[in-house]
Amino acid sequence: MSTLTKAQSKFEQTYFRQSMSGGKLIKDRLQEYIENSESSINLTDRVFAQERNKELKSDKVITPRWHPLRYHLQQQEFLSSTIRFNIVPAGRRSGKTECAKRRLVRKAITNCKYAGARFIAAAPTHLQAKRIFWADLKALVPKKLQLSRPSESTLTIFLVNGSEIQVVGLDEPARIEGMPITHILLDEYGNMKPNVWSEHIRAGLSDHKGTADFIGVPEGRNHYHDLYLMAQTFDSNEWTIFEWPSSDILDPNEIASAKSLLDPITYQQEYEAKFVSFQGAAYYQFSEENSNYPLQYQPNLPLIFCFDFNVSPGVAVVCQEFAGNYQYNGNSFSGESFTAVIDEVHIPTNSTTPKVCNRLIDKYGNHTEKVICFGDATGGAKGTAKVAGSDWDLVRRILNPIFGHNFRMDIPKANPRERVRVNAVNSRLKSMDNSIRLRIDSKNALNLVRDLEGVRLKEETGELDKSDLKLTHLSDALGYYIVRKFPTTHRVTVVEQF
Repeated sequence: MSTLTKAQSKFEQTYFRQSMSGGKLIKDRLQEYIENSESSINLTDRVFAQERNKELKSDKVITPRWHPLRYHLQQQEFLSSTIRFNIVPAGRRSGKTECAKRRLVRKAITNCKYAGARFIAAAPTHLQAKRIFWADLKALVPKKLQLSRPSESTLTIFLVNGSEIQVVGLDEPARIEGMPITHILLDEYGNMKPNVWSEHIRAGLSDHKGTADFIGVPEGRNHYHDLYLMAQTFDSNEWTIFEWPSSDILDPNEIASAKSLLDPITYQQEYEAKFVSFQGAAYYQFSEENSNYPLQYQPNLPLIFCFDFNVSPGVAVVCQEFAGNYQYNGNSFSGESFTAVIDEVHIPTNSTTPKVCNRLIDKYGNHTEKVICFGDATGGAKGTAKVAGSDWDLVRRILNPIFGHNFRMDIPKANPRERVRVNAVNSRLKSMDNSIRLRIDSKNALNLVRDLEGVRLKEETGELDKSDLKLTHLSDALGYYIVRKFPTTHRVTVVEQF
């Protein structure tokens, strides 16, 4: 609702304002308002009306979703913050989003200053925003404070005080432009477009002197880091920072598990909420400990083909998952299972997807166990894909008749972020507790070894430097498999927190 009806205005000016100034309880004021003949609350939805009336007769002021939080000093200070702009770079699964949701709902239901006030919960994409916020926000807002049933099409909750709570994805920032913003919650801000704050949001906060919460795990030295530094040095009381590590909240066993899976830099970023600098070698965990071992093809194990579609070079990586106690020609690896890179395809120039597939068939066409393909979700943008279907169509068309019912492809709808993929490979190469779960036969996969040794990061952005056209392709191909099979951003359990 962008404007208030006459009856809503009367409620906003009389009942709600008084209830916020020490008068009767909100539920009592609401009951009086609903019984008033001038009430214009939309109760044509009979089911919603019955649910709402049931709540009004209850003595409970808030919903069951408002279960108590375990006390944590920094979280409590964030929940109570009256500072206009709050930056919260906290660790994974440490309660930052939960606190921010509660702040937004509390601001929305206690608004008695602006008609048509907008309270926005935003994430990098529409699907992310809906998954992160929508169900929880509906559960946090009592029906007695809702004007009508929430809109599932626009992801909007309408409140009786004229406020709106909206869930928005900022993959199209223009969605939130055009009307004043009273408060906005920016979750995973480090993954949003760098210009979203300065060009699409900040001006919208001016009319209502709106507030903003920036939350999320750090993502290297990007625009989130710039804002963090600005808040530290800005000569104003408008900005503040709240930060805490995951270890303050999560069970110690979960922290130990994370350390066993993640490399030190990724752990510092994800769980200690540090703005680490990604510079120099992209695959900084790679060393001779990961290579210089003969890894023999095992015909009784599944084969994994990893693709990155290019013309020069055309590439594929061949992997198998080996048991921990692997032995071959005097070499043995004890401990946990590991990913074994046993081979590669590398066609330096004038390659096509069929050429790469035929090389794989020449070596492994008699394989009788499962054959699973991983790789670039985009399927390639040039070369044979233009004239003969997508690259993945070609892979299926060529390999499926060879391997039959054992053949399948495991391709996501979209590629993960580049930094997520690189972090997954580094964590597999060597974790924080020195576990090695990725080994490479340097004789059969020499070009992959060169790739892992040679790929660098751009100093200014921390992104992969692709200026050397010979590099990144094989490591990208391997990375698509590793991040799909062994992601570093998996969910963990929060113990006694929410």
